[in-house]
Amino acid sequence: MRILPKIQLTLFFQIAGMAVFVSAPASAQLKSVIPIRDVKSLNQTKYLTRTAQDLLVQSTSKTPQPSTPEAITVVPVTDVQLKQTPTGIEVILITNHSDALKPNTRTQGNQLIADIPNAQLRLKSGATFRAQNPAKGISSVTVTQVDASSIRLIVTAIQDVPELKLYDSSSGLVFGLTNSTSIADRLKPKPSSAKNPEPIEIVVTAEPTSSYREADGTTGTRTRTPNLLVPQTVQSVPRQVIEDQADTRVGDVLRNLGIGQNSEPSRLGESVIIRGFDVEASNSLRDGLRDNLTSFIGTPFQNDLANIERIDVLRGPASVLYGNGSPGGVYNLITKQPLSTPYYSIEGSVGSYSLYKSSIDFSGPLTPDKKLLYRLNVDYENSGSYINYVYAERTFVAPVITWQPSRDTKLTVSGEYLNSRQAELSPLGLPAIGTILPNPNGKFSPNTYVGDPTQDREKVTVGRVGYKFEHNFSDKWSLYNSLSYAFVERPYTNDVTPTSLQADNRTVNRFEQIWGATSVSNISQDTHVVGKFKTGSIEHQLLIGVDWYQRIVSPFSFTIRTFPTIDIFNPVYGQTPGTLLGGRKDKERLDDLGVYFQDQLSVASNLKLVLGGRGDFVDQKTLTFDPSTLTAQFNSAFSPRLGIVYQPIPSVSLYASYSRSFDQVVGTDVNNNPFSPTRGTQYEVGVKTDLLDQKLSATLALYQLTQSNVITTDINNPNFATQVGEQRSRGVELFVSGELTPGWNIIAAYNYTDGRVTRDTVYKVGSLLTNTPENSASIWTTYIIPKGKLHGFGGGLGVYYTGDREGDLTNTYTLPSYVRTDAALYYRHKKFQAALNFKNLFDVLYYQGAYNINRVFRGEPFEVEGSLKWQF
Repeated sequence: MRILPKIQLTLFFQIAGMAVFVSAPASAQLKSVIPIRDVKSLNQTKYLTRTAQDLLVQSTSKTPQPSTPEAITVVPVTDVQLKQTPTGIEVILITNHSDALKPNTRTQGNQLIADIPNAQLRLKSGATFRAQNPAKGISSVTVTQVDASSIRLIVTAIQDVPELKLYDSSSGLVFGLTNSTSIADRLKPKPSSAKNPEPIEIVVTAEPTSSYREADGTTGTRTRTPNLLVPQTVQSVPRQVIEDQADTRVGDVLRNLGIGQNSEPSRLGESVIIRGFDVEASNSLRDGLRDNLTSFIGTPFQNDLANIERIDVLRGPASVLYGNGSPGGVYNLITKQPLSTPYYSIEGSVGSYSLYKSSIDFSGPLTPDKKLLYRLNVDYENSGSYINYVYAERTFVAPVITWQPSRDTKLTVSGEYLNSRQAELSPLGLPAIGTILPNPNGKFSPNTYVGDPTQDREKVTVGRVGYKFEHNFSDKWSLYNSLSYAFVERPYTNDVTPTSLQADNRTVNRFEQIWGATSVSNISQDTHVVGKFKTGSIEHQLLIGVDWYQRIVSPFSFTIRTFPTIDIFNPVYGQTPGTLLGGRKDKERLDDLGVYFQDQLSVASNLKLVLGGRGDFVDQKTLTFDPSTLTAQFNSAFSPRLGIVYQPIPSVSLYASYSRSFDQVVGTDVNNNPFSPTRGTQYEVGVKTDLLDQKLSATLALYQLTQSNVITTDINNPNFATQVGEQRSRGVELFVSGELTPGWNIIAAYNYTDGRVTRDTVYKVGSLLTNTPENSASIWTTYIIPKGKLHGFGGGLGVYYTGDREGDLTNTYTLPSYVRTDAALYYRHKKFQAALNFKNLFDVLYYQGAYNINRVFRGEPFEVEGSLKWQF
């Protein structure tokens, strides 16, 4: 291997470095270069201000003024804690830069409001912290992100506004709140003690958000950057949407973004189409690492969503961060992480087609100091299908352990196990003639199974294990190291597949594939450093990293034999297989090494630049048996990204970007020259905004995306291919998500896509791209009554529109447009939840995709699912 020794050496030093940081004593760790004011107890503190009235005098009773145009560092607040005191409570904003936080306070009725400019909430989950009745006389404390660079603390009193005192601690900025009824008691002399007792800590965690608002994450930049400051479309579907809709597949979740299904049947539900281009499951990420298991042919399975917190989508070329992939983009499965407070959830569901499902979600601390946390998700599902003879049984277990020995060091170890047994998980589809096209014999029954239930059996075992290590050298420099090992094992199995429709328009030709035992494994590793520094007045956030991905398929074998035809109108199963036609046996190995960098520059407080680039080195080898042949191919590519973000006001961002991608292509032309990677080139402009006090977010994007080096037939040598093809997509996208009013959530999308062939030797220039509607739209909204006699009752309604789509690049047949309606009813009371979901409420017969003219796939008919859930 040309690059493997370097890769292994790099990996060795990265893991060795991680071990040094974990084992190093606290005294050996680097200290913050920013001085922290002396920490004093509440009795010893010289207060920065004495009361809320004092603060009001200082701010002359005005609301916060806009910051000056000079570049100001935004201070991250990573957690919020409440602690009881003898006279009230303390609200602590956890940060390394408490001296840089300058709150402006005011009173409004029975509320004390503190606006803190130049600060961002960077919480593990949720966008809001809330504590109900934390102390006598105080009904609630909330901390929210008002806009991209300011935080708001609201303390709501039952009667009089509490007295406020501010001071610093080693953990952050402390708001000392004293209830007015306790002031007299506070003034009484108290006996001194040599050592102040530890205050009682109140349980405060990120509020289990029921909002649909987009979560700020790392998918768009690999750094913790608010979505407003990312010069590319990044969308997110949170856990609450997945639960409200009772989604079970990745494709179900991404439908909320107007994203359609890919044409590949063995990956249906995992591979999708974004901006007109196939985004295979090999382009999917799991917590930011490449996860290629679902894409390998012959081992189809679907990801379990039980441990998924949300799904992020980065639209357009993503090679600058994640390497080899589709120009359409990537989706990132973000898994659930351990919680610092006990959480237990038990859920059971029943539904149409013999659906039975149960799951548990347990989390909490394993030690009193909460330095060791755990989370455990377990899921079991047994279901049939609207297609005759199709069933599936799945068992899924996902444990996670997090150890945080200090504030600056954290290690998370996770694992997953999935056992799946099914009868033909891959949908076989039906011919277009008889479904979407006229058939003189009549319409085919959409429930017909054209395989053979006596032959089609599949069992798949999937495992994942990995870790994520984080270490802060200081408040400005941090190291992140992640590694994941995953495998799929599938024993001997076989399946019967349709090939074509005979002239009588009722008889389908078939063949049988016999798969040998196959094992697919991959290793995905990433190490990067993030640092902040200044050059003059320009602030930088620098990202430098290296990642490595390896996939090994060994062995991979199958044989093909003839199989009797089937009459779709009168199917007969259990027929005797025919003669052998051929087969294949080989071993495959792919190594992909990437080195990348990115600089996020703050030229001014409202002007940001993003500059990045990545070099990839891909080495792929295939060893074929009978006869023995070794095929090797090495490619390299450089993928840049340039972006600019301008904020005329803090809640609005105008952005523009240029980015490129590459995708490995295996094979040679007529002159035995290896193919070059396909290249994607995108220009995108757009506007992003936060509305309703950052409860609602919206993105409007315009783009042009071109894929070059597309494989097409060599017209001078028809038995060979050449790379002269080109395809282009232009479009407009609108996305809105969040909370409109308390209890009323919405997630909506509209996509206009003009995808066409712009150069080819076979397909006509101007032909529309397959399975790509010109117009698609979706809206899902829920409302839960927040108070009153009907408190906890609610419902949801979703409407999904998909326009006409071409079934192939020759544009010989069209999948018709459709409108699908979903609905739900809910009841939520304290720790109990009940839901009734109705999918395809009006039982519309629609077709969601096509593989070819002989395999068109129907969408699910009307289904109903009921669920009960207890949280304690």
